[in-house]
Amino acid sequence: MDEKIKDQEVLLVEEQKTESLRAVAGADEKDGLKTVPPTAEHEQSFLKFDKHSNALENFLSNFMRQFKNPTQFHFFKVPFESAVASARVLSEMLKAPEVPSNKEMLDSARVNPSDYAGEQKQSFQGIDPDKVKWEQFEQMGVSRESLEKGKHLDDLLQYRKTPLIPISIKIGEVSLYTDARLSLKASGDGTFIPVVHAIRKEPQLEREFFGHTFTNEDKKALKETGNLGRTVELTFPGKNEPTRSFVSIDHLTNDIIALSADRVRIPDEIKGVKLNDGQKKELSEGRSIYVEGMTSQTGKHFNANLQFNADKRSIEFRFGSPKQGQRQRQAPEGQKQTEQKELRVPKKMLGRNISPEEQAKLKAGQTVYMTGLIDKKGEPFNAYVRPNFEKNKFDFLKWNPDKSQAKEVIPDNASRTQVAVNSEGKTNEATKHVKESLKQGQTEPTAGQEQKQEEKKRSKGMKM
Repeated sequence: MDEKIKDQEVLLVEEQKTESLRAVAGADEKDGLKTVPPTAEHEQSFLKFDKHSNALENFLSNFMRQFKNPTQFHFFKVPFESAVASARVLSEMLKAPEVPSNKEMLDSARVNPSDYAGEQKQSFQGIDPDKVKWEQFEQMGVSRESLEKGKHLDDLLQYRKTPLIPISIKIGEVSLYTDARLSLKASGDGTFIPVVHAIRKEPQLEREFFGHTFTNEDKKALKETGNLGRTVELTFPGKNEPTRSFVSIDHLTNDIIALSADRVRIPDEIKGVKLNDGQKKELSEGRSIYVEGMTSQTGKHFNANLQFNADKRSIEFRFGSPKQGQRQRQAPEGQKQTEQKELRVPKKMLGRNISPEEQAKLKAGQTVYMTGLIDKKGEPFNAYVRPNFEKNKFDFLKWNPDKSQAKEVIPDNASRTQVAVNSEGKTNEATKHVKESLKQGQTEPTAGQEQKQEEKKRSKGMKM
């Protein structure tokens, strides 16, 4: 059976007026709901939905908005590959819907459009700040005003975690000062209280995690990429049945984070690139894919490995080799897997502010020529800056590597000796006796530095 067909579903609908079961073929405001008989000869007209996308949710949400009396329709979701057979079975069951076995089967396939409309509406609602117990934040030295000033308040009110912020916890007469991430949790009285996410030395991968024991490959993937690379069945407190979930590491605190897969919707399009069914399936199962030709906010095209991150609750981008997105899926048990570490582009580098355009270029793996950089001894220099994804750092180059690949990869010529001496601790024959930091473009001692060298030599030769 074609994998694409296995991942497709169709809607069957029963209208109260006719009490007959038909297959949905489409819908619009002018003609209403379009249906066809659920038979083999009409299969090509069935409206199909990929189970790994949010197309079904969008259809039902639009259906609720467009139709005046949507409750007259009863929908049932069935696999496309068995739609005709399922329609025959459900039609017979609808003749006696109160029979327990029939009711159980009908309820398992039933789809209520109002449920999807409610979920879509709720997803845009944040937490009411008046329902937050701010006095509990103040006990940790954090106020609503300080969160707002630091632009962290929106994170909290949108069910996200703040970045690391300093807090103080008083234990008796002793105060403990540390950095932590904060989030909100609903309490029983309808208010929201703070949750502290403290920094751990390392992820606790040796312990059982909601009933799952991490394999050696799991541990390796989590340490190297921050993501498990697959979905696993976890048993959460208060739930009898295991839940298919994504697992990631919070890179700021080393917490292990899980997110139920049924709360994740893989988009049809990312940064201007439409995903095919295979790509959406890979992402929905926790694996990494390599996507080319995406467009940044500045209009530049870039390529990246994409993977869903449970901590960020979104798809993250990692830049590097095209094959890195496939290694995590293809490597067999026991074979070493490698995945590109995330190289973060700062807003400031070596004392120089990085413009948004320069940041976008670096994130896309492009080389940027920068002037006014400051070395470790406080002296300015210029260089071509290129992200090095293999070593998770930035290279400072003499020539533009995009134009002259055969040339030596060293700092900008005017700053080569300066960077080697000031930042890398190296010497050359001309400057090996110079103790002061070199200026930009300097390759030999200045007259003043030469005089100091001669004075030092004479002082060493006068022994009594």
